[in-house]
Amino acid sequence: GEMLLSVGLLALALLAAYRLYLRWGTRNGPGGAARQGEAAALPRMKRRDFSLEQLREFDGARNPRILLAVNGKVFDVTKGSKFYGPEGPYGIFAGRDASRGLATFCLDKDALRDEYDDLSDLNAVQMESVREWEMQFKEKYDYVGRLLKPGEEPSEYTDEEDTKDHTKQE
Repeated sequence: GEMLLSVGLLALALLAAYRLYLRWGTRNGPGGAARQGEAAALPRMKRRDFSLEQLREFDGARNPRILLAVNGKVFDVTKGSKFYGPEGPYGIFAGRDASRGLATFCLDKDALRDEYDDLSDLNAVQMESVREWEMQFKEKYDYVGRLLKPGEEPSEYTDEEDTKDHTKQE
């Protein structure tokens, strides 16, 4: 009887381990590990400014690099692909202006705008939240440029500016 109980518990433990593996081990989907390896091998991105349309190309699906904007600043969050990649919990922000979603703590597609969002309808607490998120992204990820307003011209960045800023951040 004791032997049967031990075998039963072992089978139950193996089943639980297998189910955890299925749920978490394959979370990135087919090629997920390869995609993360590919993303890690990407060279540092040169500084440039982005329109919303240009930003959308960097959603982790069409391009291995993942960018998002917070408070008018664009960050390369590729090294956080498990969070911001297509299968990640914050994947909705990839290739987008995440400011409104972060300010309102909303992960619905409805919280993000398809056109430029000046955030003028956010209250003071929400705007402070956006600024705090911006600071967190600055500390953790590379700043790669600005999000352009409609009709705004991109800045010209020199290699020297680009290098100086990247070394300052590290």
